[in-house]
Order: sequence, then structure tokens, then C-alpha cells
Amino acid sequence: MSLDLALIGGTGLYQFPGLVVSERVRPDTPFGAPSGDIVIGELAGKRVAFLARHGESHTIAPHRVNYRANVFALHALGAKRVIGVNAVGGIRADMGPKVVVIPDQIIDYTHGRFTSFCDVDGAKVDHIDFSEPYTESLRQSLIAAAARAGVEVVKDGCYGATQGPRLETRAEIARMQRDGSDLVGMTGMPEAALARELGLEYACIALIANWAAGCGDQAEISLDEIFANLAECTAQVPKIVSAMLVG
Repeated sequence: MSLDLALIGGTGLYQFPGLVVSERVRPDTPFGAPSGDIVIGELAGKRVAFLARHGESHTIAPHRVNYRANVFALHALGAKRVIGVNAVGGIRADMGPKVVVIPDQIIDYTHGRFTSFCDVDGAKVDHIDFSEPYTESLRQSLIAAAARAGVEVVKDGCYGATQGPRLETRAEIARMQRDGSDLVGMTGMPEAALARELGLEYACIALIANWAAGCGDQAEISLDEIFANLAECTAQVPKIVSAMLVG
């Protein structure tokens, strides 16, 4: 079995519009079960797999996602390219609500997660090069596809990955801004590093749902506003992915 592309959906993306489903599988892995069924079907004439990172009913918190099982299962099904779709908050001035970003860097602030396939007894320790956490060729494919689809995207940005599920304090966001983070989300790591360990091409489509604490012109963060913004920019994802597949 082979796949032309695998997609991991984040908050607000629990099924993939336009995917003509042919089967649902939930393979067991040495690291336990993935977040839910992996849905396989056809999109833009290509064989595509989709997995909802938090489960199809959003029942798995960011720090409880079995990232190892998710990535391993997609790899076992024949994925060579993986796109993670992530809901995030905006820090940088050009990264306000409803903006779509194709980030190029990561800072990892998470803790207590299983971050490597090497973290099992007897496994060979693999010191991967993670200088560039996203596969540049896949990033550029997404950027070019967005242009063809008429979807405006920001072409770079540093994703700061936090623990969650709570949102961050103003002081935490101020520190992240000083560190160089442009976006803040809860699921970017260890997913990207695990994909690198398995030799997968990996890139991220980051969907900005809100300004991070203390950023932009918002006085406070409204969950209703977050989900409304997220729904609007999530609608752009199938356009980008379909354009990439046919490009």
C-alpha cells in the first residue's frame, strides 16, 4: 500500500472536505493506538490518508495525544509526505486572526511528552539533524499551491509549541516573543521531530484562530471568536492541499 499524502487535522478539522473515503483503518503500533481511525480515500485523483489528531470528537488534549502512534501508523500505511494542520495563536504583527501561515521554524516548550521513537528499551539512539524542522521542498510546494488556489499565506514563521491545554499567560507570550516565536500552538511538537526520525517529509499549515495573550488589539480571548475564526481559515486548507496534489 502507498499513499500520495497523509494529513493530520487539528482543532476544527475532524473530517477532510472533498476526500472520497474508501476505507477506515486503525492499525495497532508498538506505541499503542493512534488518535482514531485513519480515513483513506481519494482527493484530487490521489490516494490520501487523514487522521484527526484530537480524535473525531475532540476528546484528546494536546499533551495526551499519542504522537508516536499517529506518525508511526501513517508511516506503516505507506505515507512518505505528511502535512500537519495546526490551530495557533498569532504573536507577530502580520499574524492576526484568520491568517494562514506555512512556518519554517519551531521552538519546543513542551514537557513530559514521548518525543522520540528512541525512547524504548533496546532502541538505537538516532540523533537526527533538526536544524530545519520542516521539509523545505514540501513547504515550498504548499506555498506554490496556495498561490495557484488564490489563498494568501504568510510564507515563514517560528512556531512556539506549548504544553496546553490551557492558553498562555501574557508573561509567557512576552517571553516567547523575545525568544523569536511568531506563533503559539500546542501540537507542533513532537510531531515534526517524530516525522523526521522516520524519514518522512513533513510540513505544517498553521491556522491563526486568535491573537496570543497580550498581542494585537484584543482585550481578552473569546472561545466563540476563536472557533469562528478557525472555521473561516480551515475552509482554505482543502483548496491548498488539492492544488498541491494536482500541481
